[in-house]
Amino acid sequence: MGTVQESPTKLKREMKSRHLFMISLGGVIGTGLFIGSGYAIGEAGPIGTILAYLVGGILMYLAMVCLGELSVIMPVSGSFQAHATKFIGPATGFVIGWVYWLSWALYVGLEFVAAGLIMGRWFPDVPIWIWCALFIVLLFSINALSTKIFAETEYWFAGIKVLAVILFIGIGFCAMFGLITMNETATPYLSNIAGDGLFPTGLTGVFIVMMTVIYAFQGSEIMGVAAGETEKPEKNIPKAIRTIVVRVVVFYILAIFVLSALVPWKQAGVLESPFVTVLDIIGIPYAADIMNFVILTAILSVGNTGLFACTRILYSLSKDGMAHPLFGKLNKRGVPINALLVTLGFALLSLLTSFIAESTLFVVLLSVSGIGGTITWLIIALSQYRFRKQYIKDGGKVEDLKYRVRLFPLVPILCITICIFLFVFTAIDPTQRVSLILGFGFIGLCYLYYYFRYKRKGKSRHLIQ
Repeated sequence: MGTVQESPTKLKREMKSRHLFMISLGGVIGTGLFIGSGYAIGEAGPIGTILAYLVGGILMYLAMVCLGELSVIMPVSGSFQAHATKFIGPATGFVIGWVYWLSWALYVGLEFVAAGLIMGRWFPDVPIWIWCALFIVLLFSINALSTKIFAETEYWFAGIKVLAVILFIGIGFCAMFGLITMNETATPYLSNIAGDGLFPTGLTGVFIVMMTVIYAFQGSEIMGVAAGETEKPEKNIPKAIRTIVVRVVVFYILAIFVLSALVPWKQAGVLESPFVTVLDIIGIPYAADIMNFVILTAILSVGNTGLFACTRILYSLSKDGMAHPLFGKLNKRGVPINALLVTLGFALLSLLTSFIAESTLFVVLLSVSGIGGTITWLIIALSQYRFRKQYIKDGGKVEDLKYRVRLFPLVPILCITICIFLFVFTAIDPTQRVSLILGFGFIGLCYLYYYFRYKRKGKSRHLIQ
C-alpha cells in the first residue's frame, strides 16, 4: 500500500534568480507605461514627465533597498506585512496587510475586464464575459499548480513586455533621427521635446502626475512577497535589487523620451495608447494589433502577479493570527489554495461593484487601491529604520548584515519624507483630494477594527513575538 502524501507546512523555495528578476521587472512594466504615460506627458509636458519619472525612480530605489535588507534577514512570504508586524507593531502589520491585499485584489478584478475588452477588439461578436471567464480559469490554474509554474509563466509574460519596450525604443530612436522614413511626417529630431519650454504647464503639472508615476512603479515590491519562496534569498534578492531599479528607470525614461519626441505633448493626453500612435506614425504594419497583444500580455501579467501577491499576503496574515487559520493551509503542491480561492472570489466581487455600486463601494475600493502602494513603501522604510535601530541597540554589527542599506538613516528617512510629500500635494489637488480622504479613512477604520477585534481582547500579544 502506498503512503498518503501529507500537505506541506511551509512554502517551497522554487523561485530562481531569473524568476525573481523578471517578476519584479514585469510588475512595473504594465498599463501604467503603455497607457498611463500618455496622460502624464499631456499633463506635465516632456521634460516635466521625465523629471517626475526620475523622482519616482529614486523613491522606488529607496524603498527597494530598505525592503532588500529586511527580506534578507527575514525572508518570509508576506514580506513587508510580517516586517511591519515585528518591527513597528501588530496593528500596523494588520492594516498594511489588509490594505495591500485589498488594493491588489481590486486590480486583479479590473484586469480581467480589461483583458476581455482587448479581446473584444479582435472578436467583437464574442461576449466579453466569456473572455473574462477564460482568463480567470487560466490565471487560477497557473497559480494553483505550483510556485514554479507561476514563476516560469510570469518570466515569459514579463519577457514579452520587456522585449516590446526594447524594440519600441530602438525603432523610435531610428525614426527620431531619420534612419526610418515616417508616414507623411517630417523627421522631428528633438523639436517636440522642449519646443514649448521646459515646463509648459508649470511645476504644478509635475506634481499632479507624480502619483500617477508612483502607481506605475508600484509592483516592484513583489520581490519581497516572493522572498519566502526564493532559492538562496541572501544572494538572489540583492542581485535583483541591483539590476531591477536601474533597468526599470532606463526603460521608462527612454520610452517617455521617444514618445515625447514623436508625439506632440498636447496630443498625448487624449490618446488611448501613445505607443500605438507612434507605431502608426512610423508606419509599422498592424501597429494597433501588435500593441494590443503587448497590452494584453501586460494585463495578464499584472493579473497573474496580483493573484500571487494577494494569496501570499493573506497566507502571511493567517500565520500571524490576523486572518482565519484556514487561509494558512497549503495543498500538496505547497500552494495556499484557500487564500487563492478567496482572493479570486473577491476579485470577481470587485467586478460586480463596477456595475452594481459604481458610485459608492467601487469608488472607495479604488481610492484605497490608489494610496495603498505609497503607504506600503512608507511602511517598508519605517520598518527598516526601526529594525536597524533595534539591531544596533541589541549589540548587532552592521557589517555582519549580508545585505544592508548604506547611508543609514538618510535612505529610510528620505523615502518616508518623499511619500509624505506626495500625500501633501495629492491633498492640495482638488481632483485627487477625495480619493486621499477615502483611502486614509479606510486605513483608520482598519486600525479601529484591529483595536476592537484583537487589542481589547488581548489577542495581539503573540503577534509581536
